Parts: sequence; structure tokens; C-alpha cells
Amino acid sequence: MAQININVNGRPYAVGCEDGQENHLMELARIFDRQVRQVSQDMGQLGETRLFLMGSLLLADELMDLKTRLSAAQAELARAQSDHARAEGRVVGALENAAKRIEKLAAE
Repeated sequence: MAQININVNGRPYAVGCEDGQENHLMELARIFDRQVRQVSQDMGQLGETRLFLMGSLLLADELMDLKTRLSAAQAELARAQSDHARAEGRVVGALENAAKRIEKLAAE
């Protein structure tokens, strides 16, 4: 297990992570640090625990919004795929009917 140091709101924290995940964890820490600094700027210094709580809640709200939007996009994609499959079926049916008529005309 790897150990890295991250900074949040100007304070260092030692954090463990799986080997190979160091860069990912550093990026997550940068995102959280930006959020905490924004909360601190907007609301003033609240104390570390409350500041981290507010930052976490705002990130959780953003995550929930993104999940909702993703779910809506997935539902729209499923509808579009279903519409496409139905349209494709109609086209195939029309082509088969046209081919039968052409064969019938050719046989006459």
C-alpha cells in the first residue's frame, strides 16, 4: 500500500492508497481542496470539520446531479435505440415486400 501526502486548505494529510493509484488520489485531493477553498471563501473559515463537511456535501450534490443527468441520458439513448430498431424493422419489411413484388413482376 502506497502512502502519499495531500494538501487540503493549506494543511498536509498523509493518506494511504493502493499501489498505482497515487496520481488518481492526488487529483481527487486537488478537486476536494478547490471545493473546500471555495466554501471557505464563500462562507468564511468555519472550522476544519464543518468546512470539510460542507465541501463534501457540495461535491455529493454535484455527484447526485450528474448521476441524475446520466440516468436521463441513458434512458434517452435506450429510447433512441428502440426507435432505431423499430425503424430498421420497418425498412427491412418494406425491402422484403419490394423484393417479392420485383420477383413477381420478373416471373410474369
